[in-house]
Amino acid sequence: MESKIKYLWNYFTTYEKIWFFVFTALTIIVSIIIPEETTNGISGTLLTVLYLFNVILGILCELLTSKQSKWSFFIYIFVEILEITKFILLSAMFSSMIVSLFFWLPMHIISFISWHKHEDEDNKEVTVVRSLKPWHATILFAGVAIWTAGMGYIFAAYAPDSELFSNDATKVAVSYLDACVSALSIANGILLYFRFKENWMVWLAASILSIVVMALTGLWVFIVLQLGYITNTIYGYLKWTKYIKENQNQPKDDSTNQDAKPQEVLTTDANGEETSLQKN
Repeated sequence: MESKIKYLWNYFTTYEKIWFFVFTALTIIVSIIIPEETTNGISGTLLTVLYLFNVILGILCELLTSKQSKWSFFIYIFVEILEITKFILLSAMFSSMIVSLFFWLPMHIISFISWHKHEDEDNKEVTVVRSLKPWHATILFAGVAIWTAGMGYIFAAYAPDSELFSNDATKVAVSYLDACVSALSIANGILLYFRFKENWMVWLAASILSIVVMALTGLWVFIVLQLGYITNTIYGYLKWTKYIKENQNQPKDDSTNQDAKPQEVLTTDANGEETSLQKN
């Protein structure tokens, strides 16, 4: 047990450990200074505890993803369960709840399997990552725009009332912003599954919009989470970019790069006898 704890401790760099404990401490401080109020009949204390676990597990997952670890997807399953519970209790952010329930939960499972199949040959703790092509980005952004317009309209018009919103204008604004965040979240999940480094830029946009949503709804502790996401997004993007540059001339992804197998060619020598040669 002691050896496993020591291994886990040494697995993270000094910067990563400082980053994690700083944002964990900030989360606890903010939850004490600005405790959650009773909402929709749900105790503020219960909501605060739920949010704390949500944030702490969330930043741990982001840190593991930046390290190209497939185990981030395993922990993310628990994060999604907490997220779905939060949305149900608050009766709000239904676009994100739908994405968590029907997209992220199954996506975490299949992404774990996919990443496991693309481990780095030299370091099994690391997954091979790559860069996105421009035409892929065009399709993704078109999908984000369509989803935002459609889901934003539906939930702005038909979502049930919640004590979380001070007026109808806030409800409409949050509905469209949340729809955009959920669309970016889907795009991020797809890019993560295919191990594209550009997932970090999509997640950065989602985090910035999420801060606006959290400010409008008074979920201050989650602003700490999003700030953690933003700083780790930059860190993850730089780490993945460095990895890709260092390995671009040494392809290790068997699904996209396969060494050509030598072919056997029969030739005839001066004495009329057949000999075998290897041809690349």
